[in-house]
Amino acid sequence: MHPKALLDSAADLLRLVLRFDHPADAVLSRYFREFRLGPRERATLAETAYSVLRKKILFTYLAQSGSGPLERRLAILGFAAERDFLYGALNASEKQWLEHCDQVQPSDLMDLHRHNLPQWLVDPLKAQLGAEFDALAESLSRPAGLDLRVNVFKAKRTEVQQQLARLNMAAEPTPYSPWGLRLRDKPPLHQLELFKQGLVEVQDEGSQLLALLLDAKRGEMVVDFCAGAGGKTLAIGATMRNTGRLYAFDTSAHRLDALKPRLARSGLSNVHPVVLAHERDDRIKRLAGKIDRVLVDAPCSGLGTLRRNPDLKWRQNAKAVEEMVLKQEAILASAARLLKPGGRLVYATCSVLREENEAVALAFGQAHPDFEALPAAPLLAEQDQSTSLCAGDFLRLWPHKHQTDGFFAAVWQRR
Repeated sequence: MHPKALLDSAADLLRLVLRFDHPADAVLSRYFREFRLGPRERATLAETAYSVLRKKILFTYLAQSGSGPLERRLAILGFAAERDFLYGALNASEKQWLEHCDQVQPSDLMDLHRHNLPQWLVDPLKAQLGAEFDALAESLSRPAGLDLRVNVFKAKRTEVQQQLARLNMAAEPTPYSPWGLRLRDKPPLHQLELFKQGLVEVQDEGSQLLALLLDAKRGEMVVDFCAGAGGKTLAIGATMRNTGRLYAFDTSAHRLDALKPRLARSGLSNVHPVVLAHERDDRIKRLAGKIDRVLVDAPCSGLGTLRRNPDLKWRQNAKAVEEMVLKQEAILASAARLLKPGGRLVYATCSVLREENEAVALAFGQAHPDFEALPAAPLLAEQDQSTSLCAGDFLRLWPHKHQTDGFFAAVWQRR
């Protein structure tokens, strides 16, 4: 595609994305279905859109000194291609303006132009992190890497790493998850036989650690209470070696439908998807007091995934987080009823906000004296995993510290 046409497409796509009426990935998928584009064009447009979302405050500020439609100026600033290619789409004044923007130094910018986060999010994160805030903000402005989870029911990590090497795909073992591989590039995995055969799934290392913390055993009855598309469900099922009974609960039939092809590839037969009407569904009552382990990866703001979903910081707000906390508390209380005495409960989110994490966990502990809090560090140490992932009694993962998405987890045992 000619540079001018590709830049025009990028501006058109940004007009749709910046409405923020749908998730960015859904907007991109719909756009790519409507227009026939090659893989390189799709990759350039997608990364341009995400670049603008990551640095929207800075790019909007720089765009003020340019001319022409705002979306075009933003597309120029975030254009994910070689500069010589981009110059083929620009007129003389646009080239001059872009070169002027290139000369702006970070030290010349205000804080908001450097961190590119809304103020409602800046305040609580600065209160939590203090001097580490800038490092977190900088990490959230970069794209996330690509992590794979090896399906240990079918293969060993070293074997899969060797297969990838034979395909000239460099992959390194993740430092914390014993099942993870981190790829240097982002190849078309869906075309690979090892993916089609269910040897690997795409899953952030932090997400893998939640299954490690749950530590489900062979033959147990286990519930993934908010299973979604089932990434953690499949990790748990593999640790159970396809024994016992693993329920995948979710209120969305659409999300559970996405689990079906993944489940077929995995080779697991101990997983039982169940669509719930709500967190108080009668099926929960029938299983009350019978379950060995429950994972509640609760619906949350998702702000720990801003490297992958930068639109969330513009689509969320403080009021939405407050409403989410009420839902999290209700879901956790309902899920707790499933546990038998001695059973383990894990509450997790992919949020970085204390109010969705420590505050919910502490409130649950106070309201449920029949549950004993288990510090996460000893549980990880039992499996030869690093205790540096913990803060106090909780698992706390940060993009700038651990190169994972932001995750939180708290653990209890029913007395």
